[in-house]
Amino acid sequence: MTVMAIGIVGMVSVLLAVQMKGVKGEYATYLTMAAGCFIFFYGVAKMENIFEAMQKIQEMVNINKVYLATLLKMTGITYLAEFSSGICKDAGYGAIGSQIEIFGKLSILAVSMPIVLALLETMQGFLA
Repeated sequence: MTVMAIGIVGMVSVLLAVQMKGVKGEYATYLTMAAGCFIFFYGVAKMENIFEAMQKIQEMVNINKVYLATLLKMTGITYLAEFSSGICKDAGYGAIGSQIEIFGKLSILAVSMPIVLALLETMQGFLA
């Protein structure tokens, strides 16, 4: 499936959800959650291509595996946080969705701290 097909799935789901909202509001929420999960898991399946590209980059350039693993963790955290936040906001719980976004940002910051510290130590070595 291409981006166009995923876009069509999303638009059809939204249009159906709008129609269902008048009849049974909870069904509209379930439909959007199902469509979101479908798109989410399709996106996760595409991660295999990203892993392969990262391995090729690592073979071409001598990069520490920790840096690539951290980059992938940050990407995963971002994807999960945005997905969860969007579901919460669509269901009418914007405050919880915003809290998920904040937690995701803090998690990314926590995961990236060892790399930031290593960078600062390297810079300090050049300056000393």
